[in-house]
Amino acid sequence: MTTTAPSAHAAPAPEGIGAIDRQRQLEVLQALRAHLPEDCLLVHAEDTRPYECDALTMFRQVPMLVALPRTEQQVVAILRTCHRMQVPVVPRGAGTSLSGGALPHARGVLLSMARFDRIVSIDPLARIAVVQPGVRNLAISEQAARHGLFYAPDPSSQIACTIGGNVAENSGGVHCVKYGLTIHNVMRVRAVLSDGSIALFGSEALDSPGLDLLSVLIGSEGMLAVVTEVSVRLLPKPQLARCVMASFDDVETAGNAVAALIGAGIIPAGLEMMDRAAVAMVEPFAQAGYDLGAAAILLCESDGTPEEVADEVERMEQVLRQAGATGLSVSRDEAERLKFWAGRKNAFPAAGRVSPDYYCTDGTIPRKRLGEVLKAITAMESKYGLRCPNVFHAGDGNLHPLVLYDASDPDSLAFGVRKAFDPAAILNPGKAIPTLPRCAEYGRMHVRAGEQRFADLPRF
Repeated sequence: MTTTAPSAHAAPAPEGIGAIDRQRQLEVLQALRAHLPEDCLLVHAEDTRPYECDALTMFRQVPMLVALPRTEQQVVAILRTCHRMQVPVVPRGAGTSLSGGALPHARGVLLSMARFDRIVSIDPLARIAVVQPGVRNLAISEQAARHGLFYAPDPSSQIACTIGGNVAENSGGVHCVKYGLTIHNVMRVRAVLSDGSIALFGSEALDSPGLDLLSVLIGSEGMLAVVTEVSVRLLPKPQLARCVMASFDDVETAGNAVAALIGAGIIPAGLEMMDRAAVAMVEPFAQAGYDLGAAAILLCESDGTPEEVADEVERMEQVLRQAGATGLSVSRDEAERLKFWAGRKNAFPAAGRVSPDYYCTDGTIPRKRLGEVLKAITAMESKYGLRCPNVFHAGDGNLHPLVLYDASDPDSLAFGVRKAFDPAAILNPGKAIPTLPRCAEYGRMHVRAGEQRFADLPRF
């Protein structure tokens, strides 16, 4: 997590940032007190300050009011009240997101789902877990392990992030190249709409028509509802997993090796990459055994039966050598495999040791262009005088360049595309540039007679 302190040199504030209207605050508080006990409502600055941002600490705003409901009916009451009073509502999970999705509104209610932390049920035969949104990602796999099952999406923050936040952000993780994103592993969502009505999206039955609408919910720009219960798909835990660590003396060569692996028809269980700066940042922190002399390393995992793993690892080694790997190391046991991954999963915390702040960007590019983009990032480091370690999901080309900066130095604050085109922030203030979701997110949609189902629903 970044360590930005409140500063007079903060980035330009989006819409909703500003002073709190105390009269309005009192009106909303009194209206909500009719439905929630006192300990479910926070209004004093010392209580609401911890909710001022998520892990994107570049933007901060103390919420007008924080609500911590315990039941779905309390969530319904909050949304009905806010809908009637035209009060903005921002749901929040664990606050680990790097996108600013949980940034509060100065005239709104921050709706924390932290108390919805119960695993409702695990059905080992149907391979489905029903959980509340405040359940930690890793806790699902920990409970499912007794049945020989696991939950596949594993964001780097899985020890702390919650399933509700995963649904809102359509989180992936190091194993998403083989097992898919959150959207591919969620069966059913129970949620409360903005007017307080309850809706069900999807179904626990495979190929349910409701899954089409669920894909719209998760694939949208910002969640369309407050999730109160989620049914997720569980998978059989592989008999064996091995991780190959490959070293390269050039980042472009390493990037090209990723394309070579996929081009050879190999779909690793995990395929991650770190450049020299990221390795140097992580190794003293995690002591994962990384090659500090390499310009970049790849972590390639194979899982399945022992026979499948042995065959795939051999093929991986062959392709990587041909692609220019200068060194190869295969995990000897489960402890070493976890050690390899511990370094990758602790990249963000490790950044706090080398810089007071960082800005994690998130973009996806064609795998065959990875090497080219990494070289361009290196050039921009020199041009702008900012360090930028790279650690990312190489398997699907999902980059996470970490722009290191110091919030107390106004000259080092990073800026985005919006600032370059609209420095006064007067056009659509506080809004992201809308983009269509990835095509893969509509993988279960059936097209008949050339028409997409629910064609009248917006795809932005």
